[in-house]
Amino acid sequence: MTAIGHTGRQKLNRDFQRKLLEQLANYYPHSHVGCWTELHEDEATVKVNLFYLQDHGLLETDARVERNFGGGFAYVSSKITQRGLDFLEDDGGLSAILGVQIIKLHDDTIRELIALKINQSDLSPPDKRKLLDGLRELPAESIKHLAMKLIDMGLDKAPDAFQWLSSLYSG
Repeated sequence: MTAIGHTGRQKLNRDFQRKLLEQLANYYPHSHVGCWTELHEDEATVKVNLFYLQDHGLLETDARVERNFGGGFAYVSSKITQRGLDFLEDDGGLSAILGVQIIKLHDDTIRELIALKINQSDLSPPDKRKLLDGLRELPAESIKHLAMKLIDMGLDKAPDAFQWLSSLYSG
């Protein structure tokens, strides 16, 4: 972790960060020695943004500073990472595809959720008991089918939910 002082946050520059990553992307999978003052004239801003992008895993850079003949400086072995490449992609790259989370609900969990809604309903106690007894007797495959039907019914009611939501924002 690099200490950047009180002025570090002020030196973060999204435009420079994007230009830097785009330039490094042209050299991927290889490292590149760049005279980054061509992209931004302030050496402190360059350093802060390089370390910031490195801390976020978007690039790797060697912290050695070398002065070149023109008075600029270069960071040896700067290289964009796969996270940096994905960051540049409009769709999030492979990270977005591979990072999909799958949520699995066990049939007992679905059964408990449905039972909770039955108990919270305005049905009479005998009707609730009848539904809960029937729910307990359903096999796992029927619970999955019931869950899909309930999702379909919920999606059919989505326009009502959208109308309700829009009334919250228009009032």
